[in-house]
Amino acid sequence: MRSAAMLGKRPGWLLASLLMFSFSATAVDRTQDSWYLQTSVYTQHYSPEPDHNNHQRLIGIERHLPDASLWGAATFKHSFGERANYLYYGKRFALGESAFYLKLTGGLLEGYKGEYQDKIPLNRLGVAPAIVPSVGASHNRLSAELVLLGAAAAMVTVGVRL
Repeated sequence: MRSAAMLGKRPGWLLASLLMFSFSATAVDRTQDSWYLQTSVYTQHYSPEPDHNNHQRLIGIERHLPDASLWGAATFKHSFGERANYLYYGKRFALGESAFYLKLTGGLLEGYKGEYQDKIPLNRLGVAPAIVPSVGASHNRLSAELVLLGAAAAMVTVGVRL
């Protein structure tokens, strides 16, 4: 079992790694169609509870279009360890000529059922609308994103443009 001190050091290490990555990042050609494959590497709940899962095991794929729009799908273990899925459409917003960007997606979130149904707003029949903002940085074909998961958590993802 990990100690509280060990967990306390991990976010600092992760933040330092992201900052180093972002300073070495280069702008990505956003004018071409491409596929983007991503996975989660770290999650932190804002108000952790003993039954929270911080290992989402997210696998996602996105189709990026020349107009900066995108669509995608992701599957992951939600905060309580059950499989969930997110189908979405969104847009990337370049921050000038830098390697940094903002991304906003909206879609349908499925998988919060039974005792967890009320853990996300507007959840009807196990499906709820969701809006997910993130900020990212790219270097060649690689990207890292800080994804904000509503009022519950923040997640770091890494991915590769195929």
